[in-house]
Parts: sequence; C-alpha cells; structure tokens
Amino acid sequence: MSKHVENVIIIGSGPAGHTAAIYSARANLKPLMFEGFMAGGVAAGGQLTTTTEIENFPGFPEGLPGPDLMDRMRSQAVHCGTRIETETVNSVDLSRRPFTVVTDSGEFQARTIILATGATAKRLNLPGEEKLWQRGISACAVCDGALPLFRNKPLVVIGGGDTACEEATYLTKFGSTVHLLVRRDVLRASKAMQDRTKANPKIHIHWFTEAVEAVGEKVLTGVRVKNNKSGASEVLEAAGLFYAIGHEPNTKFLDGQLELDETGYIKTVAGTSRTSVNGVFAGGDVQDKVYRQAITAAGTGCMAALEAERFLSEEGVH
Repeated sequence: MSKHVENVIIIGSGPAGHTAAIYSARANLKPLMFEGFMAGGVAAGGQLTTTTEIENFPGFPEGLPGPDLMDRMRSQAVHCGTRIETETVNSVDLSRRPFTVVTDSGEFQARTIILATGATAKRLNLPGEEKLWQRGISACAVCDGALPLFRNKPLVVIGGGDTACEEATYLTKFGSTVHLLVRRDVLRASKAMQDRTKANPKIHIHWFTEAVEAVGEKVLTGVRVKNNKSGASEVLEAAGLFYAIGHEPNTKFLDGQLELDETGYIKTVAGTSRTSVNGVFAGGDVQDKVYRQAITAAGTGCMAALEAERFLSEEGVH
C-alpha cells in the first residue's frame, strides 16, 4: 500500500506558518503543520510567545500579549481544518518528490512544503537576562520600543551595525537618552547611518564598551557596563536594554538543500515565496532579515499558501 502523501506540510507555527495554514486549509488542501516543540529554544508560536504586549498588529487597538495573539492564530488555523502536530522537524529530503519530512515519530511525505521556521534573536546571556527578558530586555526595538515602560526613560542598545544604529535612532522617539554600546572604536554601519547616529543629540555612543550584567529585580533598572580598554565598570541607569546583534535563521535542519544567503536566510524569488527547489515555499523571518514584523510574516505566509495552491492546481491536485 502506498504511503499517504500530504498536499501541504507547514513547518513552523509563527504568524507566517499559521497564516499559511489558514489559507491552505480554506483552499481544502488539508494542511499538516509541525508547530515545533521548543524548536530553537522557543515555544510553539515562535518569537511572539516571548513578547509581553503587542500594540502594532492591526485589529487589536488595545493591544494584547504575544502568546494570546498566537493562541488566536492557532485556534483559527485549527478551525479552518489544519492538523497540528507538536513536534520539531529533525530533517527533510528535498531531493525527490514527494518530499520527506522526518520527526521523532516518523517520516511524512508531502507534495509541497511551506517553511516558516523563523529566526532566533541572538542573546548575550548576561547575568540577570533570563529573569528580566521582556521585563525591560528586548531584541526588537520596533516591536517594543513604544511601550509605556520605555517612555521618557534612558535606554541602552547593544551593537555597532546598521540595525543597532537604526534601532537607537528609532528609540530616540520614546526614550530620554539612548546609550549605544560598541565593543570597538568604530561602527560597522553604513556611512550615512553612522553620520545620522553620531549627529543625533539623544544618542550617546560608548566606545570600547560591553554590557556585563542586567540589573533589576522585577524590571530592568540598569545595565552594568565595562570599558574593555581601561577595565573600568559602571551601572548605566536604564529602563530598556535592546539587543541589536543579529538573528540566526532556523535553517540548519535543511542541511544545505536550499539556496541560502550568506547569513543563512532562505533565498526566495523576488516578489514571491518560491525557493530554489520547485514545490518548496518560504515565508516569515526565515526568509526576511529586513522587516521582521508579525504582520509582514503573516503576509508572506499568505503568499506561500496561495503559491502552493497554484502549484498543486497546475499538477492537477484540487
């Protein structure tokens, strides 16, 4: 007897994965989703499950906790007909169709795959970080910077690249002062971004400086920093600490079977969710290192589902 072949397997359960699930389920493709079990150290639902309050997702004027938003998306996906397994995908075989997806419980075959595994923000694992994560510490200034917690308070950004400079500049709209901690005596950002950052009177750049501890009991109150030339240390008063040291796309399990960019993000054909393998589509932060927002992830999840549906239709699958 031939093994059952799924029309669509969705790997990942953030906004991209659940939006793809909703669209493909409504198209009667009966999608199977692997939502992950602490994949990348994050619960099913992705990075939003570590976000306390979301105020910029359309349709929720009062804001809502990240886990609540992901619960709603999951419920909608199930309501539309998605089957969800709480398992992490260990590997895939994209060398032949149907594709094979391997988890601890077995092998599954699929005519199409939608990859929505996201990217994990790099952390420094400072003393105090675990206790104060999302209680003043964040890896996304655009997501969290406008929260009342940070208004008119001193803030700290760690990093020296374009993202760090952009986030420091963005945070000057809300914080009283933004301390930018740079390990060396140069910024890696583009010249224009460097000039803009250095010219902003609300940004104080600390050269040769590293954070060594997040200070606070229930919420962040300061960041202990050390000058790595002189060895001197001090505590900077701060209500917010923002990491801008990059993200790591969750693509290791692909084992080089898809074309990735130089930092490991899945390459998609411009304006589409198509990857280098026919029948494999990607949405969300695993292929987007620019915007990294829940709403843009959801949009690319929609694209992936529509393109998978079109792909299957052209193959006579309805």
